[in-house]
Amino acid sequence: MAVIATGCAGDTGTGGGGGIVRATWADPQNPLEPANTNEVNGVAALNMIFTGLVAYDPKTAQARNAMAESITSPDQQNWTVKLKPGWTFSDGTPVTAGSYVDAWNYGALATNKQVNSSFYSYIQGYGNVAPTSGTPTAQSMSGLKVVDGTTFTVALTQRFSTWPQTLGYVAYYPLPRAFFANHAAYLDKPIGNGPYVIDSWQRTKQMRLRPNTGYNGTDKPRNGGVDLKVYTDPNAAYADLQAANLDVDNNLPTSALKTAASDLDGRYLNQPAGIIDTLNFPLYRPEWNTDAAKLVRQGISMAIDRPTITKAIFHNTRTPATDFTSPVLGSAGGYQTGLCGDVCLLNADKARSLIQQGGGIPGGQLTISYNADQPNKPWVDAVCNSINNTLGSTSACTGSPVGTFAEYLDQITGQQATGAFIAFWQMDYPLIQDFLQPLYTVGGSANISHYSNANFDTQVDKANADADPKRAVADFQNAEKLLVTDLPAIPLWYRNGTVGWSTKVSNVLLNAFSVPVYTEITAKR
Repeated sequence: MAVIATGCAGDTGTGGGGGIVRATWADPQNPLEPANTNEVNGVAALNMIFTGLVAYDPKTAQARNAMAESITSPDQQNWTVKLKPGWTFSDGTPVTAGSYVDAWNYGALATNKQVNSSFYSYIQGYGNVAPTSGTPTAQSMSGLKVVDGTTFTVALTQRFSTWPQTLGYVAYYPLPRAFFANHAAYLDKPIGNGPYVIDSWQRTKQMRLRPNTGYNGTDKPRNGGVDLKVYTDPNAAYADLQAANLDVDNNLPTSALKTAASDLDGRYLNQPAGIIDTLNFPLYRPEWNTDAAKLVRQGISMAIDRPTITKAIFHNTRTPATDFTSPVLGSAGGYQTGLCGDVCLLNADKARSLIQQGGGIPGGQLTISYNADQPNKPWVDAVCNSINNTLGSTSACTGSPVGTFAEYLDQITGQQATGAFIAFWQMDYPLIQDFLQPLYTVGGSANISHYSNANFDTQVDKANADADPKRAVADFQNAEKLLVTDLPAIPLWYRNGTVGWSTKVSNVLLNAFSVPVYTEITAKR
């Protein structure tokens, strides 16, 4: 497949200096509204055009103040946020306390139908703007108050000791007045306060980003811009990378993982990332939401030969998962090897017994849906082969491809899946909370299985409120143990970040989220 939409090789853009970096991308599912984006491609773009209150260190992922001068609280429930002065959006308008308050109120309001609405759920008054049923009784959250141009306060419904560390996520970005004054124009060409501006955006083809000459942050681009190119075939992208028609590829096909280091003459990184792959189930369908189906899910998990698949398919870029988090958190951060117990280990006899006890796979066959524009088919086929071998059938499991990433997400979020479907979670911030709350609490922004367990939700609230980090981690792990029994999603493996680059660029780094640090890349052309 030919590269879609190429730029002039001599284009050096504006600001920043240096040449243009050409990188792989895929179309985001939704328009680029911060509160309406929770998938990796949209988040990657938003992180380039916005800067939040805090940012995450590219090497350690630890939160540090970015636009915030300070975030303080006397009781870990009532917070005061002070902004650094002098920041502007790329349209020249100032970033104020109101830019944050208005953005968060917009994101929370149920009638705006923003996918990240639940991220504001701990702010007082959230229940009035986003009631569980009926229409909102307020347009803004009572817990948000503008004090002056650079100060606002946030009152939470409970203590939340790590709340400041969450504020680098896209849901907490500010919005310019233009977003509200002419929403359609903003969606056509989003305006942010980050290191890059959107020069042009051709959906399904490419987004051209150029340095924001008015940017006030410390991470100013070291290049003349980035062209994010949409590929629907990872093999075509890799061929272009090898031919130096593409500069950065962090979506390498599985067929290239074994030879990428030699193919690219060492221009290749493979390092741990805060990502876990899972096999999810549509618990919104009655046949999958029973006690018997719970046994079937446990049996399916024990039918998967994770070590063999990660070795044969992923060539040391994946590690079999034994909990629901990521090793990058470390034990102090909540990762616990083996927490999943026997459920995450291959046991063919037990797998067959559990599936039989549960009445068999609903419908007689397990289908696994996946997006076909990324390198998913080889490993989905391997998972199905493992399940089929365990059950002694050639048709117990089969893959079900869906065209593009955006189409696939529309199917999943539209509750159209009838069988299992793949997912991976790239952490928003390095907290165990982020691997549990968004994915498995009722109303969680990424609870795509529609899992519901009141005990789990209560345990998460308890953990968030605990001022002692060690006790909080223990409480989160107690919540996680409920997932091992209910298994709304099967942990498969922890993902490494991989990236390859051409001879035309240098200083390519991956952050802990497995995303290239685009501002640091230099182009030689």
